[in-house]
Amino acid sequence: MNRLTALAGALLLAAIGSTPALAQDYPQRPISLLVGYAPGGPVDSGARIFARYLSEKIGQTVLVDNRAGASGMIAAEATRKAPTDGYTLNFVASPTLTITPLVQRNDTFDPRKDFTPVGLVADYTNVLLVGPDFPAKDVNELVSYARANPTKVSFGSAGVGASNHLSAELMRQKTKTDMLHVPYRGNAPAMVDVMSGKVSFMFDISSTAKGFVDGGKARALAVTSRERNPQLPNVPTMIEAGVPDFEVVGWYAVIGPKDMPPAVVERLTKAMAEVRAEPAFQQAMAQGGHTLHDPDPKALQARIESDYALWQKVIETGGITAN
Repeated sequence: MNRLTALAGALLLAAIGSTPALAQDYPQRPISLLVGYAPGGPVDSGARIFARYLSEKIGQTVLVDNRAGASGMIAAEATRKAPTDGYTLNFVASPTLTITPLVQRNDTFDPRKDFTPVGLVADYTNVLLVGPDFPAKDVNELVSYARANPTKVSFGSAGVGASNHLSAELMRQKTKTDMLHVPYRGNAPAMVDVMSGKVSFMFDISSTAKGFVDGGKARALAVTSRERNPQLPNVPTMIEAGVPDFEVVGWYAVIGPKDMPPAVVERLTKAMAEVRAEPAFQQAMAQGGHTLHDPDPKALQARIESDYALWQKVIETGGITAN
């Protein structure tokens, strides 16, 4: 019995000791980086830039695997069900974790509990755009016009529950104004109607908004970040424009399945920090209007929870549900 007990103890110690050893050897084969959107879009483009540099820093190929659909939820669910060994990760956009589960009344996973946060990659901001001929010249004038003409002000979005829908809904709630939501199938058709004057305004991400502004096809009234955006330095923030505590900042991050080994997470965050420090990566992301982050799992977890709470309140107050 004593010999059996000793043998069992030795095997247990060997098993415990093997986990850090395996983690230290990570990665030994290519890593799959799931993306919840189709190729060619802003999330996919950011993921491919990131994957190229992460491959260099971590010493293995990082393969982008597009699992488009349900606003990123298909890729998130695949990530949740993946092995916890760190070979399946998700380059996730914030709405997938902080907006879509609330709008779709998702009950398959809790984004605050069912993933391993690895680290934030970058922030992106929205821009409040109006058509060139819209009478309001700033946010205060837009709000005043909406109050004086409650049936004439509308805002476009990429669809019910899209981040630009909720940005406008937050503005509506904070300014206590009546505005009509006009959902579209994507940003592009909504922007066409903003430029033509069929819709009063919309929020669009800075990387695409800048082109419309520079081309004179739209006017930027404000950005939604707390600080001004380097791409549009002359455009005030929503807070500067008179909407108190209005801060909406989307982000990209890396997550994995729940209960990934801490040593694997540490290896990944170290490689992500090396990517963050690469001047060429900084330049590539800045061109897309992104602000970079030092990766920190705890900071990412806090961001998920705070943004989830923000949008939960907005969605419940607005009575918003998916069609």
